[in-house]
Amino acid sequence: MSEHTSGTAQPQQAADTTPENPWPLSRLSDNLKQYIERVSPTWVEGQLIEHRVSRGHAWMTLRDLDVEMSLPVVAWSRTAQTLDPSIKEGARVVALVKPNFYTKTGRLTMIVNDMRPVGIGELLARVERLRRALAEEGLFAPERKKPLPMLPNRIGLITGRDSDAMHDVQRNVWLRWPAAEFEVFHAAMQGPQVSSEVTAALYALDQNPAVDVIVIARGGGALEEVILPFSDEALIRAVSGVRTPVVSAIGHEADRPVLDDVADFRASTPTDAAKTIVPDAAMERAGISDVRLRMAQAVQRLVDVQAHQIQQLRSRPVLAQPETMITARRDEVRQLLARIRSTFAHQLHRATDHVGQLQARVRSLSPQQTLNRGYAVVQHDDAILRNAGQVTVGDKLDILVAAGRLTATATSVTETTQE
Repeated sequence: MSEHTSGTAQPQQAADTTPENPWPLSRLSDNLKQYIERVSPTWVEGQLIEHRVSRGHAWMTLRDLDVEMSLPVVAWSRTAQTLDPSIKEGARVVALVKPNFYTKTGRLTMIVNDMRPVGIGELLARVERLRRALAEEGLFAPERKKPLPMLPNRIGLITGRDSDAMHDVQRNVWLRWPAAEFEVFHAAMQGPQVSSEVTAALYALDQNPAVDVIVIARGGGALEEVILPFSDEALIRAVSGVRTPVVSAIGHEADRPVLDDVADFRASTPTDAAKTIVPDAAMERAGISDVRLRMAQAVQRLVDVQAHQIQQLRSRPVLAQPETMITARRDEVRQLLARIRSTFAHQLHRATDHVGQLQARVRSLSPQQTLNRGYAVVQHDDAILRNAGQVTVGDKLDILVAAGRLTATATSVTETTQE
């Protein structure tokens, strides 16, 4: 181990260095090289955003698929000659890289030992694996789907800035419902920023109480530009968690991103989304007119039925000649009255005869009848005389005859014996 000219020993650990006893630069570089060379080769995935060949060496830059981060790499000529011809700018690749530290210049270089393009088949297979995993979690269950509002108060739209998809959605919505309002958020529709920017816009719109539905719209494009960014797991879980209904309008018919499965409604194109989220004002007016016509016809039919029923009721005898009921009852009353009178007269006649008989019997037993035959009633001291022995000569007598009274004086008294 080398020492300073003063003869002081170098520190063994970097933490032991001081301004008075530092390491030589070569010691640090050697240590870094030894440390870095212990790192195992690593497979990484990214997108090539730069690719140039100089003196047989391939100088490239890899960009992360999810975040804004890049890394320069180099494939020396021996490796560069074996690379697939499809590896060029824009390609999605996996690379076996190992860091290398060049001590003379202090430069860290990521050496590519192998690089392979990621085929679209493999990418779609990854999407399908994610789709199945999320389906097993229940994120796509029908009961989780939120119904779209019949007429949204305000439409949240997430799309690219000044994109055809934005114009298609707005134009077709306003053609159908001119009073519709939009809350537009612009976000990246391709590249590594899609998931983060769309998710941020999604959360912002979901927190706005005036927004009743959110549309994520993008026009057509290459498969890897449409399917992959909108199948990002973080974005899918964000869509699943918001309270506002989400419409997926990613214009790609051949395959569909996972966003279509988790969204509350999947529209095949941005135009189809516009036709889904708002009703057609002209059709609604026509529908209202049709309903009004059918209501008027129904009311008219009801009136006609009721009028017919009233006419039938009026044609019945009881209503056509209501006096018939009174006339019939009048005749019955007359008959009953006649019977009552006849019965009463008969009873009265029988009663009269009976009274006459009783009167005759009473009259026959009356003292007046006896008097009328010439007999008289003699009273003495207000008592009727039945025996002459009750009177003495000279007594005053009161004699009642058939017509009047007499007063007499007894001049003689003769008693007789009754047999």
